[in-house]
Amino acid sequence: MELKYYKIIVESSPNMIWKSGIDGNCNYFNNTWLEFTGRTIEQELGDGWAEGVHKDDLKNCLKVYLDSFHNRQPFEMEYRLLRADGEYRWINDRGVPFFEEGEFSGYIGSCIDVNEKVEGRHLKFKAQRDGLTEITNREYFEKMFLQEFKKAKKMKSPLSIIMIDIDNFKSVNDTYGHLAGDKVLIALAKTIQKEIRNIDLFGRYGGEEFIIALPEIEGSSAKSIAERLRKKIEKTKISYKKQALRVTASFGAAQLSDEKNPKELLDKSDQAMYLSKGNGKNRVTLFE
Repeated sequence: MELKYYKIIVESSPNMIWKSGIDGNCNYFNNTWLEFTGRTIEQELGDGWAEGVHKDDLKNCLKVYLDSFHNRQPFEMEYRLLRADGEYRWINDRGVPFFEEGEFSGYIGSCIDVNEKVEGRHLKFKAQRDGLTEITNREYFEKMFLQEFKKAKKMKSPLSIIMIDIDNFKSVNDTYGHLAGDKVLIALAKTIQKEIRNIDLFGRYGGEEFIIALPEIEGSSAKSIAERLRKKIEKTKISYKKQALRVTASFGAAQLSDEKNPKELLDKSDQAMYLSKGNGKNRVTLFE
């Protein structure tokens, strides 16, 4: 096939196509790319194309590209690119190194608009998260916990749960304001997140209540984990308007036994947590 036909195919492609040389600078963009950005080829050449990348995505975009370029490896990434009408759109960009007569000659890339797909994914993620602490919300936690409950029942494997309630949280809000209360919730969520495993389920269960599901963990171990978390929280300093706030939390732990549904196990951890509250707070109780 003659070279001119290759050029026609590339220029007419519905995909946005680019090419860079051995110096890493881009030296070609097809018509589809230029129509998308509304810019001239001269504006896009070199690293001019990066001017259209969203400022929040630019650092990672350049890192992926330059790291891949250095290692001569293919890459795939998503970032927001400014369209000609002024709207940022998520695009999927795939680049591969190409060689001429065995010599590295640069990269060729192909991009497609995936905005609806990415935004749909982001909306799904947000629907599963607590808006303040960004951990799992109650609805999604209960959905995932049901799966773990069924699995543990079927496999006859251990499963424990820990309920956590911040002590005297109302007084924090009354004394320092709700913004201080929000900072406390965020700080505790981060503290707990660092201390648990990736396979554990962690969510915000209510106003100042958190909950953790521990697959493959016996009740005695769950109690030890809760005690470690209690001490971490007790030592956590939360900065607010030049003040260092400190809070404590009460814990209730329970292990799966003969419960017929997840709610029964949740209720047991809740009862244990209220026993901790009634016995002086800032302590751990394992449901017996």
